[in-house]
Amino acid sequence: MPEKNTASATGTWTEAEIRQQPDCWIRSLNHIDKTRSALDNFLAPLLRKKDLRIVLTGAGTSAFIGDIVAPWLSRHTGLNISAIPTTDLVTNPMDYLSAAHPLLLVSFARSGNSPESVAAVELANQFVPECYHLSITCNEAGSLYQNALDSDNAFALLMPAETHDRGFAMTSSITTMMASCLAVFAPETINSQTFRDVAERCQTILTSLGDFRHSVFGDEPWKRIVYLGSGGLQGAARESALKVLELTAGQLAAFYDSPTGFRHGPKSLVNEQTLIVVFVSSHPYTRQYDLDLLAELRRDDQAMRVVAIAAESDDLIQAGPHILLPRSRAFIDMEQVFCFLMYAQVFALTQSISVGNTPDTPSANGTVNRVVQGVVIHPWLAQEKTS
Repeated sequence: MPEKNTASATGTWTEAEIRQQPDCWIRSLNHIDKTRSALDNFLAPLLRKKDLRIVLTGAGTSAFIGDIVAPWLSRHTGLNISAIPTTDLVTNPMDYLSAAHPLLLVSFARSGNSPESVAAVELANQFVPECYHLSITCNEAGSLYQNALDSDNAFALLMPAETHDRGFAMTSSITTMMASCLAVFAPETINSQTFRDVAERCQTILTSLGDFRHSVFGDEPWKRIVYLGSGGLQGAARESALKVLELTAGQLAAFYDSPTGFRHGPKSLVNEQTLIVVFVSSHPYTRQYDLDLLAELRRDDQAMRVVAIAAESDDLIQAGPHILLPRSRAFIDMEQVFCFLMYAQVFALTQSISVGNTPDTPSANGTVNRVVQGVVIHPWLAQEKTS
């Protein structure tokens, strides 16, 4: 399915991969149901270890999965779960890998062939005597998946084949791996049945956006966009900002932060060419902080547009540009985040077309690639100092 033109999203892999997401999520969670016995046989003995450390890792967008889900998963499960990118693990293994605790390294990857993804697994095995791996990936032929199949200390979880996105930007790959991770560690809350509500709500969103010819947030000539979100939604804000940078090849500058953190300096970047998008939390406590900043940004009247995306209406939300999610049951933020990402992905796609890019290959000079290139992995030598 090659790109037909740059005038619309139609005919691009990126569009197809955005649209296929709700179906891919349910198929992946159904697959987890079928493999649950084998998965539990691998995980259950590990999760009983009181000092087990679980690290969610990946490079780029794959790393943001951990940023999004780790805070909620850690609280919800009571497990020691944190997110560390492979790009940090490979450069500073001595800072992040410890022999003092058993480790379950959960690796996310679209291709499974990024040098850092493979190296992070090897370094973890080298540093941690009791080390285990759960590889969640979209490519059956990738090194990460194949190495996990051949390892006694690993379990490989494969996503539907079409989530090995052919477009430059990760879309269905990130959300399907994210849903799968949630279903693995919190199956009583996120599973093939409960998640149908999420899939249906997101399908309604995608359908409502038509042929993706029109900008989600308006058509003003902005030069900067800022995404804001609290807790795990900050990870979603980071991913949303990256999508715009990738698909516009940096022609639209993109930033992210938490609503409370944004006041502490980063708000300086706001000018009359700035679009600000606030992901409003569904948690009643956190929501207060999101709405406080939303009102402040609108009072400041410095940005070209400030848009709130929320599940429930409020006088503060209604006072300016806003998007209300389609009606559904009450969602927690870990479900709502998938809805927010639908809008962000489609916005990035429309902006790519707006600046004249071909969305599937937005980096015309080839300096940024679908699978990262140019990375030299330097071996860790046992005699190197760890101080």
